[in-house]
Amino acid sequence: MEILNYIIENRLILIPVLYIIGEFIKKTKTINNRWIPLILMVIGVVFSILMSGDKIINNIIQGVLVSGVTVLGNQIIKQIEKDDENEM
Repeated sequence: MEILNYIIENRLILIPVLYIIGEFIKKTKTINNRWIPLILMVIGVVFSILMSGDKIINNIIQGVLVSGVTVLGNQIIKQIEKDDENEM
């Protein structure tokens, strides 16, 4: 994935963390699924800021990027599973 070239190496850990948080939120069924990407983006930005105290704008960009990769990865998994179901 080309986007991974833009993510700082120590922020890559946030991708599986955000994925797990997203799955947890989805299983609680208290929050509509359409809000999960926005919630993950906010959490990604906050975690990115907490991981590094340097330039805020860089941390915001990193948080948006890692949450984007997380949501994109989730959608790819869903589409592959959907295609597998259609082939049966």
